[in-house]
Amino acid sequence: MLGDKDIMAHEVGLDTGAQDDRDMARLGKVQEFKRNFKFYSILGFTTTLMASWESILLTSTYGLTDGGRAGMVYVYIASFVGFFASVVSMAEISSISPTSAGQYHWVSEFAAPRFQRFLSYLTGWLSVLGWQAAFASICFLCGTLIQGLLVFNYSGHSGYVYGFERWHGTLLTIAIAAVGTVINTYGAKILPPLEGVILGLHIGGFIAVMAVIWGMSSGQAPGYSVWQEFSNYGGWSSMGLACLVGQLTPIFSWTGPDAATHMAEEVQNAALIVPWCMVSTALINGGLGFIMLITLLYNMGSLEDALSAASGFSFLPAVHHATGSMAATNGVAAIILVMEVCSAIGILATASRQTFAFARDNALPFSRSLAHVNQRTQIPIISVLVSTIITVLLSLINIGSTAAFNAVASVMIAALFATYILSIGAFIRARLQPGGIPPSRFSLGKLGLPINVFSVAYLCFAIIFTFFPTANNPTPVNMNWSILVFGVVVIFAIIQYLIHGRRIYQSPVSQVRKDL
Repeated sequence: MLGDKDIMAHEVGLDTGAQDDRDMARLGKVQEFKRNFKFYSILGFTTTLMASWESILLTSTYGLTDGGRAGMVYVYIASFVGFFASVVSMAEISSISPTSAGQYHWVSEFAAPRFQRFLSYLTGWLSVLGWQAAFASICFLCGTLIQGLLVFNYSGHSGYVYGFERWHGTLLTIAIAAVGTVINTYGAKILPPLEGVILGLHIGGFIAVMAVIWGMSSGQAPGYSVWQEFSNYGGWSSMGLACLVGQLTPIFSWTGPDAATHMAEEVQNAALIVPWCMVSTALINGGLGFIMLITLLYNMGSLEDALSAASGFSFLPAVHHATGSMAATNGVAAIILVMEVCSAIGILATASRQTFAFARDNALPFSRSLAHVNQRTQIPIISVLVSTIITVLLSLINIGSTAAFNAVASVMIAALFATYILSIGAFIRARLQPGGIPPSRFSLGKLGLPINVFSVAYLCFAIIFTFFPTANNPTPVNMNWSILVFGVVVIFAIIQYLIHGRRIYQSPVSQVRKDL
């Protein structure tokens, strides 16, 4: 019988290809992708996909409106604790079942047999639609950032006034989606090494922005302003409630911690690399995001001036106040734009793999086509193209109403959070069973159960505030309609299951081999 040291030595010496084959055999799946990603490249993929320090600047308006400077600091810290617990919980599950299916597979494998098929199907639809909405949202964010820069640079003082039109935003959204599509199809072979380069840009861009803001700043806000001054511009009944609504800023900044899971079948030594990549991504982005947040709060100048920005992005006047230079502000914005486009590339890859996996289990219309993997490129090209088409169609909504588009796009957070709740909740149930959970190469040990319970409690709490508008007593235009869209998605998934899913959906647990 092998001792612990012998087992560890065996693990280190184990051929990673054989381990990946063994994992796929246990899951009952055929290896269709080439495993091109190693630790550094998949870390670049997930870190730049999440793009936390960039998102802190882009979405700072939410936190500054509801909570202010001090509110953003403490909400960020508290949210990260709950977020990190959720990430390490899913990391352990991904080590047991490293599959592109992700959450819906986990629910199928670990939920109660009586409910696992339906809950798995519902989780799959929420995950697929959540990632599709995420791609539409990031493309639209890039497009509106370009428009915001035009407004910021041409607001009258230059002799030219940019006329903001919604159809401009739609065309820019389509253009960003097209860039992501080209990289994910024609450039699929270079995506792994490209992600390694992009990780360098992510870190280098952070250093450059920090150097510009701190180096050119003419003066910082006093410490008490950053750490003690709260604001409630949303008009909520209490400052505490305002801060809770303002947690949308950090939540947006940490969207997609499950991305590595959906690429698992393209990662070498996935059962070990994927979970450690998830944890590393959370720590790196969490740290960079916090440093950037503090930098913004100390150097942004007047809170009122930042929130009244005509561009719609409060970080633009904030950076301009800090640097006193239009060129420096445009440079910072350009870095952020490039990184968000890189994020869009990763999100499209993730969305297409999640769509592919769900179709592989006969859960989607036209499943055979969506689950097809091109033998030459070894990617699900049809799923990539369908994901792009969905974003193009959604972007057309913006021509009629930006509020309507935002309602559709903003459902991504609630949908993905719901899948995290269902999968970790199912895993808790499995922990409490007599046989316990299967062994994994990334384990939380005895801390697993309390961490899982805490993460579910946090997610259930946080998801409530994703449905809140940014201001009390909102008008129909600035109302957060994501609760309506989320409800429609859930109802649609239930109806789809009754009509289609319960007859032909191949629940992943039915293919899992217990003897491996």
